[in-house]
Amino acid sequence: MKSTRKGLRDGDLEKDNYERLLCADCGESLKTENSPDEVFSVRICAECGREWKELR
Repeated sequence: MKSTRKGLRDGDLEKDNYERLLCADCGESLKTENSPDEVFSVRICAECGREWKELR
C-alpha cells in the first residue's frame, strides 16, 4: 500500500479543483476509512478497490 503523497508523484492519484483526491485510473473520488488505533487513515477507491495510506 503506497502513501497518498507517493501516489500523487507516480500519477496514480490526481486532485480536482476542490483539492479532493481522485483515482487516476477510474476518476472516482476516494473514500476514507479511519482506524482509531492507527496514525494514518486508509483512502480507498470504491470503483477499483485500490488503497493508499494518508497521514493524519
